[in-house]
Amino acid sequence: VALRALARRDHSRASLDIRLEGAGVGDTVRAEVLERAERSGLVDDERFAERRARQLAERGAGDLLIVDDLVRQGVDDSVARAAVRCLPVEANRAAAVVERRGRSARTLRYLAARGFSEDSLEALIADLGSGALR
Repeated sequence: VALRALARRDHSRASLDIRLEGAGVGDTVRAEVLERAERSGLVDDERFAERRARQLAERGAGDLLIVDDLVRQGVDDSVARAAVRCLPVEANRAAAVVERRGRSARTLRYLAARGFSEDSLEALIADLGSGALR
C-alpha cells in the first residue's frame, strides 16, 4: 500500500500514515512501515514540503496558503515555514501575477484569496485606497 501510494506522488509521513490506516493496516505494522520508509528516504517531510511549496507557488499561491496546505498535509509548522522561505520572495511573485492580470481591485481580491499577505499586496492596496484602481 505504501509503495503504491509513493509511486504515484510524494507523501508526508502523516499523509502516508492516513493512507495506510485507511487501507486497514494495523498500528504496529503502520509504525514499522513508516519508520522504514523514512530510514530509506522514501518519506521525507522536508523534501515533501519543499517540493509541494514550489509546486503551489508556481501555480500562483501565496505564502499563507502554502503554509496552510502543508500543515493540513501533516507537515510540522516550522518545516512548512522553512520551505516557504526557500521560495522566491512573495512580493515578487505577487508582482508577476499583477503583470499578467493587470492592476485592479479584482486582481487584489484574487491575490488575497490565493493566500498572499497584506505586506506583499501593500502597493496594490495603496492604489485602491487612492482611487487609482477600480
